Amino acid sequence: MPFFKIFFCFCLLVCSVPVPTQKIKPTPIIFDSDMGPDYDDVGAIALLHAFADSGYVKILATVASTKYEGVAAVFNVFNTYFNRPGLLIGVPKEKALDLRDWQHWTDTLILKYPHKIKKNEEVPAATEVYRKVLATQPDKSVTIVTTGFLTNLYALMTSMPDKYSKLNGKELIKKKVKQLVCMAGRFPSGSEFNVNRDAVASQFVFEHWETPVLLSGFEIGMKIKTGLPIIQNAAIINSPVKDVFRICIPLSNEDSAGRKSWDETAVLVAVKGYRPWYGVKKGKMVVANDGSNTWITKPSIHSHLVEQQSSQIVQQLINTIMMHQPIRK
Repeated sequence: MPFFKIFFCFCLLVCSVPVPTQKIKPTPIIFDSDMGPDYDDVGAIALLHAFADSGYVKILATVASTKYEGVAAVFNVFNTYFNRPGLLIGVPKEKALDLRDWQHWTDTLILKYPHKIKKNEEVPAATEVYRKVLATQPDKSVTIVTTGFLTNLYALMTSMPDKYSKLNGKELIKKKVKQLVCMAGRFPSGSEFNVNRDAVASQFVFEHWETPVLLSGFEIGMKIKTGLPIIQNAAIINSPVKDVFRICIPLSNEDSAGRKSWDETAVLVAVKGYRPWYGVKKGKMVVANDGSNTWITKPSIHSHLVEQQSSQIVQQLINTIMMHQPIRK
């Protein structure tokens, strides 16, 4: 079948959300995001809910890797908008970065859209959410997607047995997690925001994580510009996804063609796999003390995406899925 037909059928599948003709086994996902200071996290959570509506994903929890006041409320805004108001939300309660958006889109969403969670203190610690959720899942079943800092994964890996599991963090991960998909790093080498802002956590995670790790690097998402189609779609109203891109894109000249889409690529490949858009290069991610990274070609459980098809194809796909509207019950 020609690729354009495959692409068209796939867009119909995820955007019109039909009843699947074959039984789909959804991928259980914990989504871990800084949800600001950048706004590609908004595109990522929109993709995640679209895939959940079409049966490809079971969202287990949405977890913040920043602790600015309001981040729990922002997650609750998106989860409520997509008819999943009861989704578990976690926020780091100990050492974590306190970074938020300079465009103030988070404030706009909190003021405009329904949400029951108002303060971070109303939700449990991110580590508790991870341990609670993982303990209940089948072995080797969970995909963790991170589009922010590795703060929570470090805390999880160093956590002790508790009321949810007799296993320590590393043991629990090894038993329950199928793979880790990260928007992280620059390849073959460089310094990238999600990695360098909490270098201690990044070093520890990439050195000691024991399940397969798939990395979508800075060079992948920087070519993919999204957001203009949803802004220009007059049929979409009262959408927090649309509002964020509508607010932010005009505030920066570099976003005039759309925002770079780092985080969306991580969700896309976590759910649909990396083919046909990407290949992978196997090796090992090594993080220096300053948070910069290098790539070593050696046998390892790490791999990073390598562009296989034009970024314009992925761009069109992400733009289409981002326009998905929640199923009204």
